[in-house]
Amino acid sequence: MKRAVSIARDLEDTVGGAATWRRDVEWIRKMREGMVAPVDTMGCHKLADPLAPPEVHRFQVLVALMLSSQTRDEVNAAAMKRLKDHGLSIQKILEFPVPDLEKILCPVGFYKRKAIYLQQTARILTDKYSGDIPDSLDGLCSLPGVGPKMANLVMQIAWDKCEGIAVDTHVHRISNRLGWIKTSTPEKTQKALEILLPKSEWQPINHLLVGFGQMLCQPVRPKCSTCLCKFTCPSSTDKGKVKKEEEVSDEEKEAKPVKKTTKTKKTVKIEIEAEEKVVKIEEFEEKPPPKTRRIAKK
Repeated sequence: MKRAVSIARDLEDTVGGAATWRRDVEWIRKMREGMVAPVDTMGCHKLADPLAPPEVHRFQVLVALMLSSQTRDEVNAAAMKRLKDHGLSIQKILEFPVPDLEKILCPVGFYKRKAIYLQQTARILTDKYSGDIPDSLDGLCSLPGVGPKMANLVMQIAWDKCEGIAVDTHVHRISNRLGWIKTSTPEKTQKALEILLPKSEWQPINHLLVGFGQMLCQPVRPKCSTCLCKFTCPSSTDKGKVKKEEEVSDEEKEAKPVKKTTKTKKTVKIEIEAEEKVVKIEEFEEKPPPKTRRIAKK
């Protein structure tokens, strides 16, 4: 008798940190092959003008990443288009009155604060970096509104250097959900992942997990039922639906006595993980045969 569910993943092979992340990354890559996420078409690596002079291109990469914080890719891409329509360069940012810059950036998250950050950054780049952007993590993190995640991505996209893992909300959430690490902040996640992952994975892991987080492993109501990692993910909400049937020989089935039973239906409430579902099940209960009444002969 065939098993009811064929499990593609060997559970024993995924026990342990290194084995777990390697297998999960392999399956996430398979899922991402047929998936087009917002980051694939509107991520910060797509928003700078490829025909602009190198220093202008690098500045546009920096601007795209500064605007991306707390902002969806679609909104960020639209704001970058409006800026490029006006000519996005350090000099142009300095020429903008702050209220006009705010109107262009809106509805980017915290657009008023970011308008001020952009002008402050443009002045710093003009005075300290000869109209270019810093080529080090420390230099980038010294700019207003630039944190470790942005700095690492700027180094990777603008300077083609990978000096660390860029950890955003998706990377932090998914790496903890899958049980690779157990951390409470993105900063701690970065340090933990840089110990766990080989350097060859430092750059691609961000793009891989961001797209996966946008399309499947979302913050609320992740689509665990269609995820290849659902059988081993500690946070899966679909584990309760996995059923196995052990192989039973025909002889063993024939040897079992067959009892006549009567079907009765009733509704019960079961709890699977944190999700409650009401399902109808069939139970077989043995009932005594109905009593017959004897009629006296006259």
